[in-house]
Amino acid sequence: MMKLSNIQKVYLVGIGGIGMSGLARYFRHLGCMVCGYDKTSTPLTDELQHEGMQIVFEDNADLIPADFHKPDAHVLIIYTPAIPKDSAILNFFEQNGFELYKRSKVLGIITEGSFAIAVAGTHGKTTTSTMIAHILKDSGKDCSAFLGGISANYNSNVLYGANHIVVVEADEYDRSFLALHPDIAVVTSMDADHLDIYGDHEHLKESFRLFASQIKLEGKLIRKLGLSLDGGVTYALHEVSAEATADNIRVENGDFWFDFENDDVAIHDIKLGLPGTHNVENAVAAIQAALFVGVDAGSIKSALASFKGVKRRFEYIVKTPQHIYIDDYAHHPEELRACISSVKRIYLDKKLTVIFQPHLFTRTRDFADGFAEVLSMSDELLMMDIYPARELPIAGVTSAMIMDKMTLQNKRLCSRQQLLEIVQNEKPELLLTVGAGDIDQMVGPLKNILEHV
Repeated sequence: MMKLSNIQKVYLVGIGGIGMSGLARYFRHLGCMVCGYDKTSTPLTDELQHEGMQIVFEDNADLIPADFHKPDAHVLIIYTPAIPKDSAILNFFEQNGFELYKRSKVLGIITEGSFAIAVAGTHGKTTTSTMIAHILKDSGKDCSAFLGGISANYNSNVLYGANHIVVVEADEYDRSFLALHPDIAVVTSMDADHLDIYGDHEHLKESFRLFASQIKLEGKLIRKLGLSLDGGVTYALHEVSAEATADNIRVENGDFWFDFENDDVAIHDIKLGLPGTHNVENAVAAIQAALFVGVDAGSIKSALASFKGVKRRFEYIVKTPQHIYIDDYAHHPEELRACISSVKRIYLDKKLTVIFQPHLFTRTRDFADGFAEVLSMSDELLMMDIYPARELPIAGVTSAMIMDKMTLQNKRLCSRQQLLEIVQNEKPELLLTVGAGDIDQMVGPLKNILEHV
């Protein structure tokens, strides 16, 4: 078993991923030499390089530094399952006798001796885990955290605390979260997803049940009401049968307010620093987790008011009297439903233009009907081609597959250049970009257009 105290040099294959970059920062913080490979340069890899990490963007084993040529007790090699199995760098380490560790295994080792709060769910986990971490930080309770997004409050996906509490996002992809044994586990959702890994929805749900079974003996489970899990504290909006609830939800000047109540405490007039009814629900879970570790009601209320959210989670890019532009990571039909519903609730009188980039051929194939139904809630849709990520094309699976099933008439399939031209010419008053691929590269150019109208 790898001992953290021995590690001096770390190489990450796929260092630019949000979870991998968090580990890179963690080991750099410990004083380790950190190097890595990723296939493309991004603003995040630019930041890692600025922080002193050596990164290459060519899958060439000759570019591996000499410090990582031979196995050593002081050397750690971490990889992400998203890296293709024929990667030259990955194969170099395998063929030269290195023990390779998945990101999830390393996270499990890091949190082993800690009081771990793990947040799982097919959607909602990044915002909820970031909320919990912010409440603990802002209240003075403190924590370390490994997050699946960039916290807007701390401009990082990894936080360092002075105590033994660690908040982690527990990723269900490739069953990664089964490397964790939390003291508190939150499960936000168990919708069908990653069917390329699980095969069917029932196997996905079984994996979540295994995760919940790994909670430590005196640990706590917090689960959304209605999920097929046993025990724990349930939470929901407006549901009297849930043990933790939010009610009196209202929008005032674009801000969401609500009341929280469980069997022991009531917190009234909470202002949430992040819009959306779905985020109120995430906040209920975060509040319950904070109460379990002894944060008082007043500190929780104050922390949620100052919460700035997560980058690419309902993030305001432009907010002027003429134009509202929001960017969101939503890439599953239920995430899109929550996001689009929240935008329409806040801006009742504005025409909503949605730009969507489907993520993965398998997800598009498996959920085409759901995507078509939810995207038809828009007033106008500009559709991009599918972002393939780790996948090869599947015959007949295209963005047009979704569009053909939609009831919305005002829809167009667009290239990147066409998108920019349409926005330049039509200047939509309410714009939403959604997707988990490289649509984030469109945010800057779109912002520039709408800010200079």
